[in-house]
Amino acid sequence: MNMATVAASFTPLPQPSGHDLLVFLIQVSVLLGLSLVMGRVATRFALPSVVGELLTGVLVGPSLLGHLAPRLWHWLFPASAEQANMINAVAQVGMLLLVGLSGMHVDLNLIRRRGATAVRVSLGGLLVPLVIGVALGCVLPRALMSPTTDRTTFAVFLGVAMCVSAIPVIAKTLLDMKLLHRDVGQLTLAAGAVDDAVGWCLLSVVSAMAVGGAHGWKIGLTVAEIVAFLILTACVGRPVAQVLFRLCGRSQDAGPALATAVAIIITGAAVTQALGLEPAFGAFAAGTLLGASRIREAIDPARLAPLRTFVLWVAAPLFLATAGLRMDLSALGHKTVLLSALAVLTVAVVGKFAGAFIGARLSRLSCREGFALGAGMNARGVVEVVVAMVGLRLGVITTATYTIIVLVAVVTSVMAPPLLRRAMAGVDHTARERIRELDHARWAGAAKAAPSVAND
Repeated sequence: MNMATVAASFTPLPQPSGHDLLVFLIQVSVLLGLSLVMGRVATRFALPSVVGELLTGVLVGPSLLGHLAPRLWHWLFPASAEQANMINAVAQVGMLLLVGLSGMHVDLNLIRRRGATAVRVSLGGLLVPLVIGVALGCVLPRALMSPTTDRTTFAVFLGVAMCVSAIPVIAKTLLDMKLLHRDVGQLTLAAGAVDDAVGWCLLSVVSAMAVGGAHGWKIGLTVAEIVAFLILTACVGRPVAQVLFRLCGRSQDAGPALATAVAIIITGAAVTQALGLEPAFGAFAAGTLLGASRIREAIDPARLAPLRTFVLWVAAPLFLATAGLRMDLSALGHKTVLLSALAVLTVAVVGKFAGAFIGARLSRLSCREGFALGAGMNARGVVEVVVAMVGLRLGVITTATYTIIVLVAVVTSVMAPPLLRRAMAGVDHTARERIRELDHARWAGAAKAAPSVAND
């Protein structure tokens, strides 16, 4: 085969047009710049920056900019699959890195000691809103259901949407509020991880029902895949990561360690995606692997400080800003939709708070700790948006119901920070939390903050 034949056998990769590339660059610039501004505005009102970053998408989405300047909005966010895929890909990478970063800060020793507590809180936060959500789905107006679905499938889907939590938003909130080192923060993340794993399993049941009925073997297969992935991560991923980071440690530059950490997080996400699971679950598991004590012995945590800076100031804001872009609040102008939205929001909030609080009290935690766990797990974030998109794709819900569910995601995420702050105000630091705080400071490259923490 001559060179001409070889060259002819290759199909060049499709390239975006000059206009598409220009619009994409402007999208990133606008979303990132406005997220920075809105994040600073939020902090001025004693709210974490995650609140402003979430509202960025609402401001430049169809809810506001789309009504005030429709031509500008359609030019900035054209109805083009190719255009949407570019910004969505950037947002997905940001989400995976944020989840991975949160996993790196999880105290595995605490989870081992208090695993039963995390499971009880998680089950309470799952079962109560699930049952109430299914009951509400049985009585909501038929207009909110897709004409091609049945009442049972719709009700089960709504219950699943009410019981999920959002690890990315929870993690960003805890990081912003400097609560990730607290026991409550660690338990919230652990319970949220269990919530998400079970939630995606339940969503697979809804998918099966939507396309022709649920099958027990499919549910069992999904659970088996989750267990197999966790075993694979612990038995194979950990020693491989140790070897890689020891090699990175030979370099004086932090770059190799940084690139290796990102590659491990993305690989974990890719594996779970290939298994048909949520990629965020894989990124979180990979992050917990990177935070394990054996990995910390292989690499100085301070070398990964640039990753934290990039994620918190660039990747995460871009991801959070895209969450509100698909919302159209004009649908709430209809009385039926508005009343339904209030009912769904009430069920979502009360169900998650009640479930997490019951689980906390059964674990003999204080009322304030139970309230804080409910506030943290109440944040739905983009996970609920993904669930809504799945329901829309499967033909289970209408666009009005999609807007309601996304509204719940935004409102519950905005509610979490002030409620968390109020609940944690009466919970004293423990000695172990102080040690964990110093350890987290090392990961953030903020060793200079140690004296002020120690003297606090």
